[in-house]
Amino acid sequence: MPRKTATPSTVKKTSSKSAKASAPTSLRGASDWREATAWLRARGIEDVECITPDLAGVPRGKMMPSSKFTSNTSLALPSAIYRHTISGEYPEETASFRYEPRDSDLKLVPDLSTLAVVPWESDPTAQVICDIVDTDGKAVCYTPRNVLKNIVQMYSDRGWKPVVAPEIEFYLVAKNDDPDYPLHPPKGRSGRSILGGQGYSIAGINEFDELIDDIYHFSEKQGLEIDTLIHEEGPAQLEINLRHGDPVELADQVFMFKRTIREAALKHGIYATFMAKPMQGQAGSAMHIHQSVVDIETGRNIFSNPDGSASKEFFHFIGGMQAFVPKTLAMMAPYVNSYRRLTPDMSAPVNNAWGYDNRTTAFRVPVSDPNARRVENRLPSSDANPYLALAASLGCGMIGIMQALEPSEPTGDTANEGDIDLPRGLLEAISLLESDATLAEVFSPEFIGLYAGVKRGEFETFMQVISPWEREFLLLNV
Repeated sequence: MPRKTATPSTVKKTSSKSAKASAPTSLRGASDWREATAWLRARGIEDVECITPDLAGVPRGKMMPSSKFTSNTSLALPSAIYRHTISGEYPEETASFRYEPRDSDLKLVPDLSTLAVVPWESDPTAQVICDIVDTDGKAVCYTPRNVLKNIVQMYSDRGWKPVVAPEIEFYLVAKNDDPDYPLHPPKGRSGRSILGGQGYSIAGINEFDELIDDIYHFSEKQGLEIDTLIHEEGPAQLEINLRHGDPVELADQVFMFKRTIREAALKHGIYATFMAKPMQGQAGSAMHIHQSVVDIETGRNIFSNPDGSASKEFFHFIGGMQAFVPKTLAMMAPYVNSYRRLTPDMSAPVNNAWGYDNRTTAFRVPVSDPNARRVENRLPSSDANPYLALAASLGCGMIGIMQALEPSEPTGDTANEGDIDLPRGLLEAISLLESDATLAEVFSPEFIGLYAGVKRGEFETFMQVISPWEREFLLLNV
């Protein structure tokens, strides 16, 4: 599908500077507490949601009156929120996964550049994304936003700035309160459920005109920028593409977009789901990530030489992704369900191949001019925590540059059929993540141990559930 053509070197500088120039009239962000106070007062904001992503990317935090928010109140959350599974359970301890006996407090530090309204709330409400520090003010290395910030800092230490553009796919589904009952697409304005095979269908988008209008309206109110919206292959499957920019800012946007899209769907009596594989027999939902790297001083795309040819950094970046993305796949495909998407004949990669404008590969190089040369990682699923998926993808590319890893030859063949070159399930993916000393050095042993422990706990919870397949084929046959 045609994707971004924007030039990475034109990346828009971030919010704190623009906020300083325009607050309190700006839609999003403030540069300091004085401007934040004026911003809140100008909008008559009564409550502020201080949120931060947990390991799953679920918003956690506290809500308070705006007067308390601006009064230098100390905000804290228990460290245990980073040690429970998506189902709210606490896994057994292992050698690398331990609980803090005291369950000590971690501090929330609001990033005022993310301040935005909550447009679906009836009372005037704002939200702000927070970083996590310990009681001494030191960044907590295993929290998702800090994991990504550490990777971005690795690039900055070399005088570089990574640039990303995520694409997020999701399904609209009819409301269903019975988890044993299969999901179905909702009825659109025609009164009929939309069918699959509607890629790029304008009629498919028009089926949900009012919902999409609300998504755009909610996004505009929050200062979130949508590049394009299309209908994907699955029934009532949509994709939103975001403009390219700073990885932390784009992860913040994906974090807020997911919440926005769910709320807009609920307003219309349906669900929006970012499950990787919500419906049997239908395509899964991905979060493709376009990546390039620019020189901070010159703004030059380091993936291209002055004569326009591909640079050694470009090939080493791909080499790093080929070598290490399969080992970090648990950060891009974090659930048992994620691996139902990464199967042949489901329009998803099952390999670590790369190629020019080849959508059957894991790593695609889109057609572009030299200044916009980039690599698209097509492996992450939309259920991934955006901070961790971006950190893993960029981290693997950086390892390739540091170790001067050479990629394989590019392929022009169909690469998503036949043999599968990736972990087939969550446990295998977690074992690979834990097995490499380089990954522990890049992402920190604390994060690797914590993440692996939580994911193993989620797998054990999944194993307690008996599936329809087991009842269908084992009940009377074995």
